[in-house]
Amino acid sequence: MSESMSDQEQHSLPLITHLLELRDRVLKVVVIVLVLFLGLVYFANDIYQYIAIPLTSQLPEGSSMIATGVATPFFTPIKLTIVLSILIAIPAILYQVWAFVAPGLYKHERKLVAPLVASSAFLFYLGMVFSYYVVFPLVFSFFTSTAPEGVTIATDISSYLDFVLKLFFAFGLAFEIPVATLLLCWTGATTPDSLRAKRPYIVVAAFIFGMLLTPPDVISQTLLAVPMLILFEIGLLFARFYVKPQEQEEENSIDKESAAND
Repeated sequence: MSESMSDQEQHSLPLITHLLELRDRVLKVVVIVLVLFLGLVYFANDIYQYIAIPLTSQLPEGSSMIATGVATPFFTPIKLTIVLSILIAIPAILYQVWAFVAPGLYKHERKLVAPLVASSAFLFYLGMVFSYYVVFPLVFSFFTSTAPEGVTIATDISSYLDFVLKLFFAFGLAFEIPVATLLLCWTGATTPDSLRAKRPYIVVAAFIFGMLLTPPDVISQTLLAVPMLILFEIGLLFARFYVKPQEQEEENSIDKESAAND
């Protein structure tokens, strides 16, 4: 009985160790986000004004944004600052995730995954920059120019923030397509040749996702779908470097079997 109890304790120790490590890394992420928020909250209104430039620059002379709620002028910039703090902390968050899973990877896997972790953060930021400097001016110019005569454009600041955050995350996630393509090929779920054969279906899927992830206008849907297709082709271009050789797969399976027997 004592031997079985000791075996159970030995098996439970690694799990407890992993849970404690996970807790510590989550706490580090929370602290980083909190420090960033405290450093940015003083500039919350300035940050909101900067985010609102794509719309306010397109408003007719004499028009402005409005706040329909009593506490909206206070909570909306605070909400934006919280989201911004999390976005700035993405590299630190990805590093903590990487540090947690890296010990369980093979040496060659760590060499392949590390660039993916760094590029995923870069591509997410790139998608947000693209949406702010390219998509927003075109979309808001279209919306303001098509307003019926006699209608005063006065957008609520909370509704505007929800709108732009949705586009930020839509374009940020869409720009992760090269990373997703590489991961699919690297894990063996598919191959570059198979993805090339399915290109017509992927074109249709890109425009469907563009329709679902963006507001119901053709401009933003197209501006999301076209970069998705370009990034898909870029992912295919690099995917051949992330296809596991057959010999490597056999070596990994042998290593796993020997570890299981031990």
